Amino acid sequence: MRFAGVVLALLPSVAVAQVLAPQYPGGFKGNFEEDRPWEEQKAVLPPYPKSENLIKVYVSAATSFEFFVDAAAVSVGQDGVVRYTLIARSPSGAMNVSYEGIRCKTRERKLYALGRGDNTWSQARNSQWASIIGTRANRQQATLADDFFCKFGGTARSSEEAVRALRRGG
Repeated sequence: MRFAGVVLALLPSVAVAQVLAPQYPGGFKGNFEEDRPWEEQKAVLPPYPKSENLIKVYVSAATSFEFFVDAAAVSVGQDGVVRYTLIARSPSGAMNVSYEGIRCKTRERKLYALGRGDNTWSQARNSQWASIIGTRANRQQATLADDFFCKFGGTARSSEEAVRALRRGG
């Protein structure tokens, strides 16, 4: 008798599911984030970096350059891209400033803009996603991805989390 009571109690739920099923022809699968095609957000250039906001990032003993990330420019977009300003300083003091993004899910990087000597930005001419994997020439992006922004196979949840990781050193 108990079993029959449970079955009777479930019948209204089954009926509701059958009524709703035609509204979702592919089931519920098509309604989740993973099934939607990825769409990149428009990158908004941050203010030019200030020295008091720079966090030094150790990249490798194989490079003589020093690298810094502007804590004020780190952002984590709804598109899963961590955007940041990177400063590379040579041993002679020459500096390259760039605004970049890392897409953790695909292990790709993108250059959005380059810094000019007058503290303004110049849009990158070839702003395409490129793989981080296997590129020895740009170890800084691999270090930022592996040690700070994309740890444990995911993406930093917020700019605060990413900056905390940078300040901790990984």
